[in-house]
Amino acid sequence: MSSNDTATPAAADPRDEKPQYVLPLVVRIEKAAPPARTDALESAARAVLEILADERSAGEGEWARAMTDWQDARIRKVVRRARGAEWRRASALPGITVSTPHGTEVRVFPPVPLDGWPKDLVKLQVSGTDLDDPAEPGPVPDGAAVLWLNPELDMSAGKTMAQAGHGAQLLWWRLPDADREAWRAAGFPLAVRTAAPERWARLTTSGLPVVRDAGFTEIAPGSCTVVSEFPALGVVAP
Repeated sequence: MSSNDTATPAAADPRDEKPQYVLPLVVRIEKAAPPARTDALESAARAVLEILADERSAGEGEWARAMTDWQDARIRKVVRRARGAEWRRASALPGITVSTPHGTEVRVFPPVPLDGWPKDLVKLQVSGTDLDDPAEPGPVPDGAAVLWLNPELDMSAGKTMAQAGHGAQLLWWRLPDADREAWRAAGFPLAVRTAAPERWARLTTSGLPVVRDAGFTEIAPGSCTVVSEFPALGVVAP
């Protein structure tokens, strides 16, 4: 799974001089019943959107300062895994859990300093487990945003979960307030799919939000990992 992932290349950047925060995400992976890969990717993306939209993240909310500090620096996300008692301890910490009808659970927590993780999260493993889809994902639901993955990159499940979260966040930033609220009210419908090579070439030059990885783990700096499209709201490739 992924370590430090950011939505921008690791080049010289004034944001590097600011205190660095990370958005922790934890996916529940029980030995006997691991989640499907695509369901986990989509849950991670929704979890990021849920905390961005939460009232505690805005104004005088209890998470607002941490959210601001995190977004003023590099946008880092770290995905860890938990099961059993580990998951129960993580679930007791302030955060938001996204669950699906298929049993997938991903919990997102307010940002923490890079070296200031809560003890019940810092002990969780980052690497060592990957996920598979038992069947090919179905068609994209009507009215859903699509987070298109680069077909040429081979990323672990955790790395891809972080990248899907980045793609959802860039799309959230692109939308006007009214569209954000409509998306939130609908439950953040979205799909994560791997683009066909010919589609990917068009997507990366379309002007849509593109995630370019910082290159701290698994892939080269500046690699395009996700392009965010939302046909229902007019955010679409030509």
